[in-house]
This record gives sequence, structure tokens and C-alpha cells, in this order.
Amino acid sequence: MDQQGHGQPPVMGVVGSSAQMPYGVGPYQANQMMRPSAPPPVGSTQSPQTGGTSALPAQLAQHQLAYPHIHQQQQQQLQQQLQGFWASQYQEIEQTSDFKNHSLPLARIKKIMKADEDVRMISAEAPVVFARACEMFTLELTLRSWNHTEENKRRTLQKNDIAAAITRNEIFDFLVDIVPREDLKDEVLASMPRGTLPVGGPD
Repeated sequence: MDQQGHGQPPVMGVVGSSAQMPYGVGPYQANQMMRPSAPPPVGSTQSPQTGGTSALPAQLAQHQLAYPHIHQQQQQQLQQQLQGFWASQYQEIEQTSDFKNHSLPLARIKKIMKADEDVRMISAEAPVVFARACEMFTLELTLRSWNHTEENKRRTLQKNDIAAAITRNEIFDFLVDIVPREDLKDEVLASMPRGTLPVGGPD
């Protein structure tokens, strides 16, 4: 009389994607101590042999190897989103025929431009171009900030997400003085790998 699971290949099925993964077979097999040790069948899963805490460093090493891969995927996804964003912005600019309606107030933009003492006169087109440039700047910064929000598995954009977007890209370096220092410090600490942080206090 053959017990369930002994001498039979593990059940294979589709789990979440097109890849086949074993399921229905637990890591514990009955009577492991009674049987002579033989290599497991091809395709079966076997729990790691744990001699005390030896599995912990292995898991830690596995997570450390997985983090750069996940981070690289997130960066590639961000680059694809940015390319799509700028392509759509370019198309929108080419198709724009109505220059009268703007999302930002032209009078406010003109007032800011006149704050510079060297500016004497402003053409009619300049505030329109500035309004569009400010809108595109805000959209890109928001896209980069939202990427940081999703990396941290949140659904609410916070000011530290904006600080992260600013510190991660050199084109936003001019904003470093505007972002509160504690947000920048938090982002720098969060971006460091966990193994590099000192554990104890000063000696």
C-alpha cells in the first residue's frame, strides 16, 4: 500500500503565471528518518537543511542578491514611463492650436518674470511658453515622486517622495535648498543598503 506522495512525482500546476511551480507538496515528507537518503526526484522541492541558524544567512544573501535585480527592474520601468510621458508631451505640443487656455495663470508668471531687475519687457509668447514648461516640470517631478511612492508600497504621495525624486536625479539639484533637510536625510538613509549602516553607537 503506497502512501500519498511517496514514489510519485510531485504534482505540477500553473501558479499565477505561465511558469510551472510545484504545489500541494509540503516541505515535510513523512518517514524521512526511516528511508535511506536518496537524491530527490527531478523537479521536486526540498526544504533547505537547517543546522540551527544556517538558513538565515542563506536567506539574507538571497534577498541581497534579489534587491539589485528588483531595483533595476523598477528603474527600467521608470525610464519607460518617462519615455512615454515625454513622447505624449511632444505630441500634445505639436497638436496644440489653442494657446489662450492654460493650467497656470499667465499674470502670475509674468509677475514672477518681472521680479528679476534685469527684465524690462516681456513678449506675449514668453509667459505662454513658461506656463507650459512649468506644467511639464511639475508633471515629470510628480511622475518620479509617484514612482518612489509605489516603491514603498503606498498609495499616497508624500513630501519625502518628492524629496526622493529630487535627490535621485541631477537635473533637480537646484531644488535641494528648497526641500527640508530632514526629508533629504531620511531619503539618503533609506537609499543606503541595510548592511552599511552602523549597528552600535560611537566607540
